[in-house]
Amino acid sequence: MTRSIRAVFILWIILRYGLDELVLSSFPRPWLRGLTRVLTFGRDLRAPRGRRLREALEHLGPIFVKFGQVLSTRRDLLPPDIAEELARLQDRVPPFPSAVAVATIERAFRRPLAAIFESFEQVPVASASIAQVHFATLRDRHGKLRDVAVKVLRPGMLPVIEKDLALMRMMAGWVEGLSADARRLKPREVVAEFDKYLHDELDLVREAANAAQLRRNMAGLNLVLIPEMVWDFCHPEVMVMERMNGVPISQTERLRAAGVDLRQLARDGVTIFFTQVFRDGFFHADMHPGNIQVSLEPGTFGRYISLDFGIIGTLTEFDKEYLAQNFTAFFRRNYKRVAELHLESGWVPPGTRVDELEAAIRTVCEPYFDRPLREISLGMVLMRLFQTSRRFHVEIQPQLVLLQKTLLNIEGLGRELDPDLDLWNTAKPFLETWMVDQIGPRRLWSELREQAPRWAKVLPELPNLLHRYLQRSGDEARPELSELLGEMRRTNRLLQVIVYSGLGFVAGLAVMQLWVRGFHVF
Repeated sequence: MTRSIRAVFILWIILRYGLDELVLSSFPRPWLRGLTRVLTFGRDLRAPRGRRLREALEHLGPIFVKFGQVLSTRRDLLPPDIAEELARLQDRVPPFPSAVAVATIERAFRRPLAAIFESFEQVPVASASIAQVHFATLRDRHGKLRDVAVKVLRPGMLPVIEKDLALMRMMAGWVEGLSADARRLKPREVVAEFDKYLHDELDLVREAANAAQLRRNMAGLNLVLIPEMVWDFCHPEVMVMERMNGVPISQTERLRAAGVDLRQLARDGVTIFFTQVFRDGFFHADMHPGNIQVSLEPGTFGRYISLDFGIIGTLTEFDKEYLAQNFTAFFRRNYKRVAELHLESGWVPPGTRVDELEAAIRTVCEPYFDRPLREISLGMVLMRLFQTSRRFHVEIQPQLVLLQKTLLNIEGLGRELDPDLDLWNTAKPFLETWMVDQIGPRRLWSELREQAPRWAKVLPELPNLLHRYLQRSGDEARPELSELLGEMRRTNRLLQVIVYSGLGFVAGLAVMQLWVRGFHVF
């Protein structure tokens, strides 16, 4: 289908589902409202606008379905009714022929299928818009038979994606030109964000690397299983991984019948998520029920199994501090601090009044405190804060939008398993531990270890810097003098920290010893 034919088809779908009315009626210009009445004459547009948009995207095909899924995460930009409806989008894509999958595998590894696998199931076990999965058995480099899952990229995806993305960019530019309200929705930025996600998912080696990183991070937690990648057979179009055996987490009756403690499972899910966020800053950002199973194997009974690592969120130390302080300030009802955090982050335009932002945040947050903590949704709090921030032109960072979307998934999943799940009491230890790590002795020791190689290199150079300074005079000496003084100041600060920390440690031991002796006396 050429681009022009595809554009005509998209236009027909837009008119059929009344999306033209949905767009034009959102803007205040009188001539646009009049055009809307003309265009909608004779059409049945009684269905809610969100439903019409969802059905139109489903009709346009897998790429637009994927776009709707990504768009549903931008609740800071969308009205709630549209965001909720788009969140219901699912990949309902029939599998492509097994012969095509086999040809892709053989082309990727330049070997016949029989030379790679001992057995290969021709019928796929899962199929989505980007790839499908087959089960197989192979003999590894040590001669051992392994059960594996083979993920194969859907053929011909890149040209289709590029054509549809080009049309999306064109439509985004047209919508952005309608009004200031349309520009606030940032349609071109949303399309660019979608472009990045989509191209990331098209590289299965990238997904394999994400999985390997998560597997290392989660190795000591003993709560979640992540498949091991078979790196000898990983290619941008094909990914071979350890086969995982589990029950989909949505099959709660089956899990309950097998003896799985659903309440503990809910708490474990929250623990996994907050560990990835506040300890590692590297989290699985697509944790919907289709990507999560539960192991019933004796050795790993009741553990989560994570699948599909195409979308991963990352957080900097700044992001983690912003989140931890926001959550802590929220539960202390310190709305001024929440407003200040928005300003300190640099995401609010200069000149924004703190008192006005504080009042808006109070309006969002205060109603939650009439409920028990276990009924408070942290994901909804973040979503409402993002929506309120839109009034103040706050620039919400993509990684925080991914986090909010994942947090909503975790909360929804956790409360399906345990309606009484108290997310705050589960999350609180992570926030407290993180804050202690940022200002406590552990952070000091970490900084000293990180800076030690630099000081080991710089300190021996100080005599040479001083000698060069003494040999020169006037303006020529000023750069060396500034460098020397800067190094001396940093050295003094480091020595002060070491001395004061040592004295504090000794004083603490002395007080503890006196207290113990006093206790024994009494």
